Amino acid sequence: MTVAFASSFVRSPASLRDHPALVLNADYRPLSYFPLSLWPWQEAVKASFLDRVVIVAEYDATVRSPSTEIRLPSVVVLRDYVKPAAWPAFTRFNLFLRDEFTCQYCGAKGEMTFDHVLPRSKGGRTTWENVVAACGKCNLKKGDMTLSRAGMRLARRPVQPSSAQLQAVGRKFPPNHLHRSWMDYLYWDAELDA
Repeated sequence: MTVAFASSFVRSPASLRDHPALVLNADYRPLSYFPLSLWPWQEAVKASFLDRVVIVAEYDATVRSPSTEIRLPSVVVLRDYVKPAAWPAFTRFNLFLRDEFTCQYCGAKGEMTFDHVLPRSKGGRTTWENVVAACGKCNLKKGDMTLSRAGMRLARRPVQPSSAQLQAVGRKFPPNHLHRSWMDYLYWDAELDA
């Protein structure tokens, strides 16, 4: 249920449903794990013609023009390295990802909202350290009270995650579809089983 809800949080344009290309940085790591860095095949072909990417894997499917036939790219690598941001933007999605789409009060998964640990009316700010994912029931129960007054506790103290930490959490939520040609490039830095 968590993966299904988390996946529904990510937009999936129609062009990504048919032969998407996995986009890797110049170091052969995905630009992001969640949402997985994918381009529609049209973007991948265009980037290839503009010499911005190298195609490292292809689908069996082809596209044709009057003078050319090409196989659709399955995995592309950027020619220029894109330096990832050290600290992720404070967004609702990144907050839910940090908290693994789990209520930080009761542990429920599914539909989430967010809650200010120290209510804004009592001086609480909208920051990584004061906002957590919460289910609707816990959010209503806590309301405009402090944790002690509401008789509630947090599962873990909220902190600002690094981009690497969010990437690690994102690996726990694979998309609904992983093409076999992508497997050599996903989770490649994970420890191998003996």
